[in-house]
Amino acid sequence: MTQNSSDQQEILQFTQGQAQSEESNSLVKNQRLGLRLFQFCLASCIIGTVMGLGFYFLQKKTQDPLPCLSPACMRVAERFSAGMDPLSRPCDYFQFTCKAEMSHKSRGKHRGNATRQDVMRRRERRGGGIRMDIVSDTEKKRDDRLPDRQTALLQAIKEILESPKRTASSAEQKAQTFYNTCMRPNITLNESIYHIQMLIQKLGGWPVPGNWTEPEMNSILALVMTQYNTFPFFNVHVGPDRNKSQNCIQIDQPEFHFPIEWNNQINRSKFNSQFLRPFFSSCKELLTLLNVPFTSRTQHCGLYMSLSSTLVTNTSPASYRRSQNLMNLRMTIQELQELAPNIDWLRCLQAIFHPVPVSKSDFVLVHNRPYIIYMSETISKWRHQHRSMDSYPLHTYMIMNALQKLMPALHTGFMQTMKNFSVATNNENEVAPCWKHCVLQTVKGFNTLISHLIKDHYAGEEADKLISDIYSSFKTKIATLNWQNGDTQDFVLNKITALTPRLSTDNEFFNQLKLDEHFGEVIMSEKNYFSNYLQMLVLQQKMRSRLLSHTPQPHVLSIQPFISGNDIIIPVGMFVSQQFHSSYPRAVNYGMLGTIIAKDLLHLLLPDILSQSESAVLESECVWSHYLTAQKGTSSLSPSQKQEVWVQYSALQVALLAYKKSLLRHSSDTSLSGLSHVHLFLISFTQASCDSEPYTAPMPFEPSFLVTVLCVNSVHCPKPMTCVKNRSHGQLPDLC
Repeated sequence: MTQNSSDQQEILQFTQGQAQSEESNSLVKNQRLGLRLFQFCLASCIIGTVMGLGFYFLQKKTQDPLPCLSPACMRVAERFSAGMDPLSRPCDYFQFTCKAEMSHKSRGKHRGNATRQDVMRRRERRGGGIRMDIVSDTEKKRDDRLPDRQTALLQAIKEILESPKRTASSAEQKAQTFYNTCMRPNITLNESIYHIQMLIQKLGGWPVPGNWTEPEMNSILALVMTQYNTFPFFNVHVGPDRNKSQNCIQIDQPEFHFPIEWNNQINRSKFNSQFLRPFFSSCKELLTLLNVPFTSRTQHCGLYMSLSSTLVTNTSPASYRRSQNLMNLRMTIQELQELAPNIDWLRCLQAIFHPVPVSKSDFVLVHNRPYIIYMSETISKWRHQHRSMDSYPLHTYMIMNALQKLMPALHTGFMQTMKNFSVATNNENEVAPCWKHCVLQTVKGFNTLISHLIKDHYAGEEADKLISDIYSSFKTKIATLNWQNGDTQDFVLNKITALTPRLSTDNEFFNQLKLDEHFGEVIMSEKNYFSNYLQMLVLQQKMRSRLLSHTPQPHVLSIQPFISGNDIIIPVGMFVSQQFHSSYPRAVNYGMLGTIIAKDLLHLLLPDILSQSESAVLESECVWSHYLTAQKGTSSLSPSQKQEVWVQYSALQVALLAYKKSLLRHSSDTSLSGLSHVHLFLISFTQASCDSEPYTAPMPFEPSFLVTVLCVNSVHCPKPMTCVKNRSHGQLPDLC
């Protein structure tokens, strides 16, 4: 009791002391808060004044710009004609704007019926990542949204590959030839059978009882990996080392050709049993096409499936391996040899990366050590068990994996027979159009060349200027923020200042003569797609070798900036129509791709800005208060939503400031659909904001609503933003 009384007295004294301390500090906190708000408002006013004066200056200097009449401008103008002018219907900003073409009458009707909450509920049921349009049956007839960034990139590559050869380089002609033969393979069933039979003989033939002599396993394995880009027992690729400044060899578990189930209780993998029977059946049909005797094909398919199901038990998903620290284990090739002695690692890796030298002391990253050990033990066990039975399952296994790799280049009869032999889970998915399949196949062999062609066809000097302007405005935006402590501010500002953004082109290698030399040994047939396909597999191996001896470069299909050393690499694949074209008015390029790059930079460099900057919190809350005023709502945002609101709004600010900087440097700009400058910029942003983005945090409203917030102060926009029916909702907040 005495102890309790003593504790209570101590707590009471502490509480009283805290109350006195809080009372004495209250005034100081209020003064600090007032100072921060003053600083925030002052910074906002400075930005607003600068942008407003810039707009006034530009209006004086740029009268009646010439229209852009290039084919690219005509295409994008047609898409814009179906969209909403963000300055003509200010009362619709909080409504869903990513719709197909419709009349003004039907547009207003459906927007009135569909609330934002309806949109969010429907989006959440789909996981929040894909926009769902609320449209009528009439509206579904046509979709005039821009394609997503990945599809736009594939379409741009298709356009390059289908363009007239004119004075195309030797390398470009070879890429176009490969694409054309892929689109029209014209290979008969008998020709396919002949090619496969020749391949099997090159690999040593089918193992049959009697006079057949088994070739040395590691020599066949090296041949399969180097000539056919096939990795039966383990996977080999090239990726960044731990320090990210250089590439190194990566050793991983292989891919299997039918579905795998992962059991969380016992942490083991197994084949999905429901696909075993169709897998076995289609395997035998394949061997029937190849004239393999009945008894042999049953044995070959049985052994292939049995060995596959044995190896798969020690594979595991990447998420599990990361949780168990099984990824990125660094060791020398000599240590790897001791770990898994039944593979001749040095011999195989030297063959794969020829002519780049590989030695026992070189380091590799192993991504599933238990599997690599188990795989080596399994090879030893199966070799000894089956040798006395004349069955040779290891050789059969390598041949069957090579056949799977060659399926896309064979007659459709093979693909039909092997539809379950390929990845069975894809049977229910939508089949990719032929052009997309052939673009992806071409990219596999001509990745470096296509990156060069994209820059040549689409980017040009305008891409470098846009990147420079966006990053300059990005640094201006960050410099105006108030931070919660000085150390964080100094760290962020120093980091951003030290980094240099650049387009992902290797200036040393991206030279036409070197490209032609690189592809000089490649011979492409105008008619024989199977031969071309084999050449493409060899090109993939050459690409792998080059990656090992060069600094990391993004794949041509990359569409996300990343940091490499002191550089921010902006993938050249981002600079394609519809989001960018060198002939577009700069307002379109900065409104579309400029905002996308700014948003990517914010996500890349400031992933947790709300926990570091008071200004970011205030801006996010200011934007949300605008929306609540328009909607007469009272809901709040989650932390991830607050972060995304700030990122999206800041990206719009950064892109607009960058556009105005470009106009101050060169005041002339063309127009599109009778619109120009800031008006055209805002329409471009509205159109681009309809594209789905790969960020998981769902926005509480469509990004086009941000135009309303930006235009509260009319000096930012060509005309004031007023909404008569919302005036009764209360006074809108000041400029954010």
